[in-house]
Amino acid sequence: MLDINRIIELLPEINQAFLETMIMVGISLSVGLIVGLPFGILLYVTDKGLFLENRFVKVASGIIINLVRSVPFLILIVFLMPVTGMIVGTTIGPLAASVALSVAAIPFYARIVEASVREIDKGVIEAAVAVGASPWLIIKEIILPEAKPGLISGLTITAISLIGYSAMAGTVGGGGIGDFAIRYGYFRYEDTIMFATVIILIVLVQAIQYFGDFIAKSVDKR
Repeated sequence: MLDINRIIELLPEINQAFLETMIMVGISLSVGLIVGLPFGILLYVTDKGLFLENRFVKVASGIIINLVRSVPFLILIVFLMPVTGMIVGTTIGPLAASVALSVAAIPFYARIVEASVREIDKGVIEAAVAVGASPWLIIKEIILPEAKPGLISGLTITAISLIGYSAMAGTVGGGGIGDFAIRYGYFRYEDTIMFATVIILIVLVQAIQYFGDFIAKSVDKR
C-alpha cells in the first residue's frame, strides 16, 4: 500500500536526491555537448571523400570512441576513480560521479552527431567546396544548420541515457535518485520509496523527451 505520509516525511531527502541527479546530468550533458559535438563532426569530415579526409585521424578517433563505449558504466566509474579523485578531490558524491558520466557522454553523443551529419546531402557540401568555401565555413553554415534537428534529438537521447547512468552511479556512492532508491527502497525494503523514485524518473524522462522533441521540431525547416 502506498504510504503518502512516508513520502512526505522523506520529501527533503527526495528533493536533495533529485537535485543531485540534475547536477550530475547537467554537468555531464554539457561536457558531452562541448566535446562530443566537435568530436562527432571530426569523425564525419575526416571520412573518405570529405573535405578534411584523413584516414589516420578517422581510425584513431573511432578506436578511442569505441573503446570507451565498450566499457560497462559501473566498471568505467571504478576505473576512473583515481582520475576522479585528482579532479574533484573525492570519489563519492554527484560531482565525482559527473566525471565518469562526462566520459561516457562524450563518445555516446559523438556517434549520434556523426550519424546526424551523415544525413546531409553530400552534393551541398561538394558545391561549397567547389566555390572555395573554407572547412570552418562549411561546418558553420552548412553542416551545423542542416543537422540541427538531429543534433537536438541526439542530445535528448543522451540526456535520457545519462539519467539511467546516474541511477547506476548511486550504487557506488554517486548520490542522486539511484542512491536514494537503493538506501531506502532496497536495503530497507520500503516499496513506497522505490515506487516514488520510479515515478520521479519516469516523469523526468517524459518531460525531457517532450521538451527535446518540441525543440527539434521547432528548428526543423525541412
